Amino acid sequence: MHGRLKVRTSAEEAIRKRKEQDQKAKAFRSGMSRVLAKKAAGELDDEMMVLTGKILGSNPDIATLWNLRRLCILKLFDEDKENQKLFDNDLGFTEMCLQVNPKSYCAWHHRCWVLENAPSPNWQKEVDLCTKYLKLDERNFHCWDYRRYVTEKAKIPAEKELEFCTEKIRNNFSNYSSWHYRSKLLPVLHPNKDDPSRPISEEKLREELELVLTAAFTDPNDSSAWFYQRWLLGYSQPELDIAAFRIEVARKLAVVTFTRPVNLRHKNVNLSFNFTNEMNHASNWVPASASDSYCVTWILRDVHINLPDHEEYVLSFTDEYNMTHSLKCKKLCNASLFGINKPKFEHEFGQSIVDVLKAQLESCQQLLEYEPDSKWTLLTAALLMKALDAEGYHDRILGYLEKLQEVDPLRVGYYRDLTAKWSIEIRLKRWIDEGKPQKKLDLSNLKLNRVTYEQYLAVAGEIDLSGNKLGKEFMHKHFVFCQRLSL
Repeated sequence: MHGRLKVRTSAEEAIRKRKEQDQKAKAFRSGMSRVLAKKAAGELDDEMMVLTGKILGSNPDIATLWNLRRLCILKLFDEDKENQKLFDNDLGFTEMCLQVNPKSYCAWHHRCWVLENAPSPNWQKEVDLCTKYLKLDERNFHCWDYRRYVTEKAKIPAEKELEFCTEKIRNNFSNYSSWHYRSKLLPVLHPNKDDPSRPISEEKLREELELVLTAAFTDPNDSSAWFYQRWLLGYSQPELDIAAFRIEVARKLAVVTFTRPVNLRHKNVNLSFNFTNEMNHASNWVPASASDSYCVTWILRDVHINLPDHEEYVLSFTDEYNMTHSLKCKKLCNASLFGINKPKFEHEFGQSIVDVLKAQLESCQQLLEYEPDSKWTLLTAALLMKALDAEGYHDRILGYLEKLQEVDPLRVGYYRDLTAKWSIEIRLKRWIDEGKPQKKLDLSNLKLNRVTYEQYLAVAGEIDLSGNKLGKEFMHKHFVFCQRLSL
């Protein structure tokens, strides 16, 4: 009928799309063939720029073509060292490519390269461009990463960027990238001078906890604010340090362990003792896991040494970044040394922060009365209880983790791992406080499906793991000094 568009049938539409794809594929093969031929001939000229531009304009994720484009630009720039327009044109081109795919790693990387090599880069213009892009898509993490890069180049004050983050968060609490950027800015603007292991000052921490609670309770099912709160509470990877050391001369055996995996054979690493030089050769130490170059547990066998009488026995470790860590050891008997750095499983907060955390826990429990299956509220309540009094709340924490396994079955393994990790921490703290490595470390009946904190278990003389649910993957290779193991 005249004046009406013909509606294609599904079969006709499929045929049309296939023909269209075939034409694009043919044009792509032809273009790539010509590009590679010019590359082989060393023809880095204007035609190469046009050819790469046509292909990248429809598919900006071909790294090879961006590399060729850079070679062309460098060659053309050699001919005219003041040619700023050459770089400006390519900035415009990458902007066009980002409209095709705003999350193209290659296009964002090329834009950085252009600015780094341009005679007169306009960094403020790039900051303004990021602001524009983040209005269109406020959660484009590529653009957020790029913004951190260009604001540093443009020397934008951190205070101004924090204001920008706050505005974005207030517009939409579900903005993980903005929360993440905030966690990078706050330690710079509000460092904790009293405790360097804490990222921000107590006063600012209190303000942030109040902000994040508002965000979390606005939409309890959104994960962004909950993750930020975990950062505020300090749940992150421990700093690199010596965890423990033990030597038994009678057994000709020594072990040193670390809070994170290290490579003692790295050329910049140094291990030294103030009581002997015979154990300082890192090449003699072997990892507990022979297949790993980086390991938390390192063993020295066939040790021949007489322990001198010293007022203080100190083990020093210099890492790859030239940071020195030390551990004081005590002499247990004439032929034995032992030292352990008590781990910080959770931070100690001032009373004002404790009051805020208690109020937040109460709010979480009130929310759970209305939404008992809210997984983020359940997990956050468990985290808050752990921050307030891990041992006192331990049974309730385990109850919440068990409930989480029911309401979030896709992450059962994660909650079981938390159960194992937090249960071990309670028993481990008691054992470390006694300061007797030969005393039994009781980890029985904890429903463990795996063992964590091997770096501390490595110096224990007796370990009880009975009544648990350890699977086939259970490994005891880190239990270096264990002479009695109960399973």
